[in-house]
Amino acid sequence: MTRSPNPYQDDRGNKDRSITRAGGAGLDFPERGGSALPDPGGPFLAAEAMTGGYGAADILHDCTLRVEKGQIAVIVGPNGAGKSTAMKAVFGMLKLRGGHVTLDGEDITALSPQDRVAKGMGFVPQVANVFPSMSVEENLEMGAFLRRDDFRTTMEQVFDLFPILRDKRRQAAGELSGGQRQQVAVGRALMTQPKLLMLDEPTAGVSPIVMDELFDRIIEVARTGISILMVEQNARQALEIADQGYVLVQGANRYTDTGAALLADPDVRRTFLGG
Repeated sequence: MTRSPNPYQDDRGNKDRSITRAGGAGLDFPERGGSALPDPGGPFLAAEAMTGGYGAADILHDCTLRVEKGQIAVIVGPNGAGKSTAMKAVFGMLKLRGGHVTLDGEDITALSPQDRVAKGMGFVPQVANVFPSMSVEENLEMGAFLRRDDFRTTMEQVFDLFPILRDKRRQAAGELSGGQRQQVAVGRALMTQPKLLMLDEPTAGVSPIVMDELFDRIIEVARTGISILMVEQNARQALEIADQGYVLVQGANRYTDTGAALLADPDVRRTFLGG
């Protein structure tokens, strides 16, 4: 397998892409062919100069986020920096007063969140991201609501990615641990067969061991060619797996670089990573 531009990714995650499809052929998405490199036609996701907020107050100020095909892009920054707001703006949950969003070259700025899902976006919010009274299997089925094809193969791929969910498929999602509920939420988003998967603080409230396991699964998903945009409170660990990193402060881009470069930047380390 061709090595990633990010050395931290190479020793993590299952490198056998067959983990997500019986028979060893990978997910039903274009596989990542070697390194995640910039597309000469432009980034897969381009959220340019986003300005907007709630009511009359702007929270985002000319915020720009870009993700290449099969790349992991991470948004970090202090509390109140607008990280989750930026994610919601990309997903269409926040009306922009300035800027635009394109996905795979198509301007989707005016589309609703539902229409963005149909275009290939999957979004996992930080909280209230499972149906607690429904079983694990029923939660995954809800992720396939817009599909008209047979989604059983995709569900088996999700169970291969998160084996504990196969064991607990009949159990109510609300009875699971925090880490297992996050797996259900990510799995439900994958049931939509997304081209871009957006995760809002996926490791919030989980143990360090569970955090590492979730990050390994995220790396595996990206290796199949799915682009990842993630807001994360565990900044240092998230930048270790990131191809691209964005540090937001007060709704604006403060630093933009590769994950490795941000980890090595003394100003970023001192101000945002605890030295």
